[in-house]
Amino acid sequence: MTKAVQFDSYGSVDVLEVRDVPRPVPGAGEVLVEVRAAGINISEAAIRAGAVQHLFPATFPSGQGSDLAGVVTEIGSGVTGFAAGDDVIGFSNLRSSQAEYVTVPADQLTPKPAAVPWEVAGSLYVAGATAYAAVRAVRLQPGDTVAIAGAAGGVGSIAVQLTRRAGATVLGVAGPSNDAWLAEHGAVPVNYGDDLPARLRAAAPSGRIDALLDFFGGGYVAMAVEDLGVPRDRVDTIADFAAVERFGVQSAGGADAATAAVVAELADLVACGELEVPIAGVFALDDVRDAYRELEKRHTRGKLVLRP
Repeated sequence: MTKAVQFDSYGSVDVLEVRDVPRPVPGAGEVLVEVRAAGINISEAAIRAGAVQHLFPATFPSGQGSDLAGVVTEIGSGVTGFAAGDDVIGFSNLRSSQAEYVTVPADQLTPKPAAVPWEVAGSLYVAGATAYAAVRAVRLQPGDTVAIAGAAGGVGSIAVQLTRRAGATVLGVAGPSNDAWLAEHGAVPVNYGDDLPARLRAAAPSGRIDALLDFFGGGYVAMAVEDLGVPRDRVDTIADFAAVERFGVQSAGGADAATAAVVAELADLVACGELEVPIAGVFALDDVRDAYRELEKRHTRGKLVLRP
């Protein structure tokens, strides 16, 4: 037997359990991975709570988690390119990565560069692919000014760096405790709160905001369209689905860049020292409830990670 996070009904973190389950067996085209690190994400908390069951229904008992990094233990028939003992980064589409072992289709894995720490590797997919897709969606040009809401979170911290790599000015909307980190990574910190539209304009070199990335929700899309005049096709949100319908803005997220090739590209940037994935905390698998309690406060800088 081996351990895995599961839950039997929608609810708070208290529905989460770490259970003994049979060790998975890889099928054709699959790889069995011994998980060394699995990032956690606010989208998983929303799924567990039932807040998005109309979009992402759960089948009970449900596992949890997409991000993973670990060591190949077995390979199924037809798999080439991987062998037992290989260090890999990847993702599960079956909500099963928060476990000691997981089977994954081989095309959802990529080799882990030795220079990428396990905690970073295991939390790269969801946040990295989401940031990658969102930045790509707003078609950045050198010299653009981009406001990023939730700029210090797991997704936002990566998007800040990808946006800077595209040659744009970044206005990072976050709390004051994140000012130093944002400035160190080339962003202009702009704290959330009163008179935010005016303060964003004042911080923009040209007085104009060309695009907005919303990784937090709570009215940033409306502010972009109604107060800042950002073109709707240059606003992307992963958090405010009602605003997508109301304003017709974009909602590109992780599913739009959900490939091993994107994970490999991001991992290479990390290995080369050109992308930092901040790790806010590391928890044992048995402490999964504590990890999600911390995550759901929505004040962490970067990623929280489970280490089975």
